[in-house]
Amino acid sequence: AVLQWGTPESVSEIRSFLGLAGYYGRFIEGFSKLALPLTQLTRKDQAFVWNGNCEKSFQELKKRLTTARVLILPDAKESFDVYCDASKMGLGGVLMQKGQAVAYASRQLKIHERNYPTHDL
Repeated sequence: AVLQWGTPESVSEIRSFLGLAGYYGRFIEGFSKLALPLTQLTRKDQAFVWNGNCEKSFQELKKRLTTARVLILPDAKESFDVYCDASKMGLGGVLMQKGQAVAYASRQLKIHERNYPTHDL
């Protein structure tokens, strides 16, 4: 069903797709960055103009939603490693155990957060 999802033609259709995709975002590495062209179209001050970047993002998200990497189940008796990074646009991280991904996390920074030093994020 996801692969047959038609190209969104309105902000509400983008929000609907991003709602589904966002629910599974922790299974997709770099989800926030990948979804950026679509989330920008949902802003109040942004005109709805579907372009090549939006289409590329939309198709890649559909692909990754149907072919996501396999994550391992966490073992509470083993140690965990957390890798994270911050930039002026977003945050990202991965929870790992024994060199394999347990979960991914990422999000875009809000406009006011972009002024923070990275160590405060």
